[in-house]
Amino acid sequence: MASVSPIPADPLAALADTECQRLAARLAQDAFAAVFRMAVAPDSDVEAGALGELAGRCSNWSQAGADDDARALRLALLVNGLDAWGLAYTQAFQLTAIPALTALLGGLRTRLDAAADARFQQQFARIAEVEFAAVDFKVELRRSIHLALWHAMSACETAEQAEGLVRPLGSLLLGLNEQMPELGWRLIADALASIQISLLADPAASAIAQEGTRQLFAALRHALPGERHQAILAHSGRAVVAWQQARRARDAEGRIDA
Repeated sequence: MASVSPIPADPLAALADTECQRLAARLAQDAFAAVFRMAVAPDSDVEAGALGELAGRCSNWSQAGADDDARALRLALLVNGLDAWGLAYTQAFQLTAIPALTALLGGLRTRLDAAADARFQQQFARIAEVEFAAVDFKVELRRSIHLALWHAMSACETAEQAEGLVRPLGSLLLGLNEQMPELGWRLIADALASIQISLLADPAASAIAQEGTRQLFAALRHALPGERHQAILAHSGRAVVAWQQARRARDAEGRIDA
């Protein structure tokens, strides 16, 4: 992979611009965090009210789109994001299900009439089937998921616990390479850069975090084709260098101001 081809135009950008897509990813993350807390500490009375309120917020944001197609896309982005978070966490933490997530997703769909549901399914399929459809959403979403699992691994108390999260995180990254031939490797590079930046930003990172990261990088090196792995390292390396340069510039500016 001697050169990096430019990212094709996003076919959904006219319906949801970059900021809208990134906001959808953040809303999906916040909504998933809420339902995951319900799974960890279930309380049926509290859960019913909280789920209704959460579904209402998601629905209201979706309905703020400019037209029917934009509204359908907003909902499809949220559902896609919630699905991705749910799949990642059920695999990483060996869960059979997250009932509150299932209820939330069902509640969002049951609000739609037949025509709205058809538009939703069309937009949902485009996100899933076209690699660069909603590309800003996919980058923001995957970065958040990968970093969340990495932070969970870093917080483990034992090496065995950490290894139990390194494996599903590695599988998740390798799956992107298989599912998305053009975008997947870029998402892996983004994940590796984000992880390296997190370590560089925290000199006190635990030995478990550092060892888990080493294991993750080694597993990817062995599993990925050599040329693809080198392209990922080059891409992530440029992002890390850019972050380091920006930090040094901020530090220098701070010293001058002082």
